[in-house]
Amino acid sequence: MRKEWQSAKRIVVKIGSSRLTEPASGTLKTDWLASLAEDIAALKNAGKEVVIVSSGAIALGRHVLKLPSGPLKLEDSQAAAAVGQIGLAHGYQEVFNACGLSVAQILLTLGDTEERRRYLNARNTIATILKHGAVPVVNENDSVATTEIRYGDNDRLAARVASMMSADCLVLLSDVDGLYTVPPGADASGRRLGLVTEITAEIEAMAGDAGTELSRGGMVTKIEAAKAAIAAGTHMVIASGKVMHPLKQLEDGAPCTWFMATANPVTSRKRWIAGSLEPKGAIIIDNGAVDALKDGKSLLSAGIVRLEGEFSRGDAVVIRTLEGEEVGRGLAAYGLLDAQKIAGHKSREIEEILGYRGRTEFIHRDDMTLKRK
Repeated sequence: MRKEWQSAKRIVVKIGSSRLTEPASGTLKTDWLASLAEDIAALKNAGKEVVIVSSGAIALGRHVLKLPSGPLKLEDSQAAAAVGQIGLAHGYQEVFNACGLSVAQILLTLGDTEERRRYLNARNTIATILKHGAVPVVNENDSVATTEIRYGDNDRLAARVASMMSADCLVLLSDVDGLYTVPPGADASGRRLGLVTEITAEIEAMAGDAGTELSRGGMVTKIEAAKAAIAAGTHMVIASGKVMHPLKQLEDGAPCTWFMATANPVTSRKRWIAGSLEPKGAIIIDNGAVDALKDGKSLLSAGIVRLEGEFSRGDAVVIRTLEGEEVGRGLAAYGLLDAQKIAGHKSREIEEILGYRGRTEFIHRDDMTLKRK
């Protein structure tokens, strides 16, 4: 067992349409899905959190609607997704419940992970689902997504979800068991790479089209997913999804390709907050709050003395002392108007003041980076 797998606390698993559905009948592969559910139950029993990114809605729905094979028009894809999503969700619920697992459906579009407020909402929702012990099943919201606002493949969606959730490991269950020097079947001299520590031009050139009619991806999109995952501090592995109990097989050393991140997810996220986001305002805090932040605590509303600038929920803000010294930067859990109302008040008073139960932390420590001396 690789140490990256053994030490991973949060794992994102991507499943393609060809792994989930029978091409001829358009039905769900329930036996295979049941074996995956057993693997996930074992991981959860070992103290790990698992998020699934699942394809399959369009593949299921197109057979129900008797749509022709081959590429579909956008409106037909949307209709197929709307029909298939019901069957897909029911299939997951039935199979996972049999293993004692609860599942939750999350439908995302590209904007949900690019616009900061929606990003924060999606992240908090998935984190809460995990906190309560359920397994989130994420899919692109194909029934409403148009060409301009869609990912186009679930490899990249899975990488974005892994980044958003600060996952330790992303698993792409594929038609092939890893990255080969040449596409499998094209040349007998091709060999599988067991480990990739840097995505070079040579590595990108190895990516061929391993897609099927049901999967829009292929190895090219998996390499793009690997780039995004590694940048976020998440290790990624491509493994075969053709086998029963694919995660158990991976754990036992089945053939695969690992793409290694050089930093952990929390470090990468903090680096992004510190250097990539333009602050929209400033939060002036008292000395007690400064000491709490230096001790690794989150920023609470009680420690806020004054607010500056114009910022919305999810925007980056500078955190300053009473003397004006920058302490750090972070993502605000409240917009300016609500922040003005709760500044200086204890967290337990927030619901009474605002009329809704917001986050306990004004800036969570995972959404904050402190300035080094």
